[in-house]
Amino acid sequence: MALFNQFNRASLRGDLLGGMTAAIVSLPMALTFGVASGAGAEAGIYGALLVGLFAAIFGGTSTLISEPTGPMTVVMATVMTTLIGENPENGKAMAFTVVMLAGLFQILFGALKLGRYITQMPYSVISGFMSGIGLILIIIQLAPFTGSAAPPGGVVGTLSSLDSILQNWHPVELFLGVFTLIILLFTPKRFTRVIPPHLIALILVSLVSVWFFSSFEIQRIGAINIGLPSIVLPEFSSAQLQTMLIEGMVLGMLGCIDSMLTSVIADNLTRTEHKSDKELIGQGIGNIFSGLFGGLPGAGATMGTVVNIQSGAKSAFSGVFRVVFLIVAVFGASQLIEQIPLAVLAGIAIRVGMNILDWSFIKRSHRVSIQSTGVMFAVMLLTVFVDLIVAVGVGVFIANLITIDKLSRTQEKNIKAISDMDDKTPLTKQQKQLIRESQGQILMVYLSGPMIFGVAKALSREHAQIADHKVFIIDLSDVSMLDDTISLSIENAIKEAVELKKEVFIVVQSKATKEKLSRMGIDELIGHEHLTESRTTALQHASSIVHTQ
Repeated sequence: MALFNQFNRASLRGDLLGGMTAAIVSLPMALTFGVASGAGAEAGIYGALLVGLFAAIFGGTSTLISEPTGPMTVVMATVMTTLIGENPENGKAMAFTVVMLAGLFQILFGALKLGRYITQMPYSVISGFMSGIGLILIIIQLAPFTGSAAPPGGVVGTLSSLDSILQNWHPVELFLGVFTLIILLFTPKRFTRVIPPHLIALILVSLVSVWFFSSFEIQRIGAINIGLPSIVLPEFSSAQLQTMLIEGMVLGMLGCIDSMLTSVIADNLTRTEHKSDKELIGQGIGNIFSGLFGGLPGAGATMGTVVNIQSGAKSAFSGVFRVVFLIVAVFGASQLIEQIPLAVLAGIAIRVGMNILDWSFIKRSHRVSIQSTGVMFAVMLLTVFVDLIVAVGVGVFIANLITIDKLSRTQEKNIKAISDMDDKTPLTKQQKQLIRESQGQILMVYLSGPMIFGVAKALSREHAQIADHKVFIIDLSDVSMLDDTISLSIENAIKEAVELKKEVFIVVQSKATKEKLSRMGIDELIGHEHLTESRTTALQHASSIVHTQ
């Protein structure tokens, strides 16, 4: 695996334009997410710079733009609120340590080559927690959007204080927030193709607030410390470390999912193939440095990545150029940034939350299965009102149970007990003749396809027929996969037949299945000579036994 991402000098012009365009998109997002997280605007800027730079250098997707994203910001805001509430002195530093831990987990996932497994979870679960995150982002922005003081307690605190928020709304700030949303929702596409709507809203509404409402008291970003970031070294106990490790794992996993989904989008646009494990390592390095210097966690950002590619970017130079342009923009406009109203950033965040909501699933939820719809909305509500890790855990568990049940019902049809010619089984004329001549004294259980633990019950139902036959044959010749539970169920059936003094034969062709049965001692239980690769041979031996007894 190469150390650095793919850099291509031949595409410098496109990378330069892509990086500049992506920087224009990144600036309002970095400010918005920095304020929304509770860590401050500068934390959003540092996150956009550091995660973006190191992920571009060490990642595995050439055109991916990495920066703070809506989902990562929502989790970071929860982490900040929890840790500062428990430890006011070191809570903020501990939150940035969680970002570093998230980066370490991402590097670990990449080193263990888990990249291709990250997104292999049911779509209903992904849809549910992404929609839940979108709702959280919208709800926690209601106070700054209306000009009220943000209540403590995140989503629950905001909803419980809704009466107070509505009573203390500020008309000018509400106007600025609504004006921002109107620009984001209704700006014609011929303009947004040239300038991102978030930047239009940020500049235009901020200018309106300065020109027409300078005499009003408006909550603004205020002075931000834009300079070389200082290293954050927290103090914490072993009990706190345990909590931080859990939060770091959740944050890291979410960043992996966010980045992998965006990498797939980049692949589709560029007709290339990213390196999943390398990308996770690059994201992890970026988040470690971001947390070390007080920046927000980041991941692959869909909007920035799409804009980057559409502007002509083809290599990782675009991500590096984006960081350079972003540094120039931030340092050159730091005094202007201080005048941005918080209501404008709240409006942008609400629009981002609306985009995160999986409208395509929500609109069609009445057309998909009731199980998938139930899982999606359950995960969404658990994400909003309980916890992300609980939501995903419960969602994956329930979705997997539903999937296993469906697969098991399908695979049960591939277990057939044959003692006469009424069953539709792929037997040759000779094999059919051998069974017919046995006059019902041979019981052959035929299995096919992948055999998972969900069909063990169906196999156990055939045990009752063993007593009525002289010879018991288990045909595994068409089985592609045999899991441990089915292997144990087969072993139980064989033991029952042996106890009843029945002759047992096993037909098996797969080398892996043979080794599994051998490790379980089944070949010793029935005798090596009763293990055969040929169904015909097994039936011939069985027929001989039937006619000699």
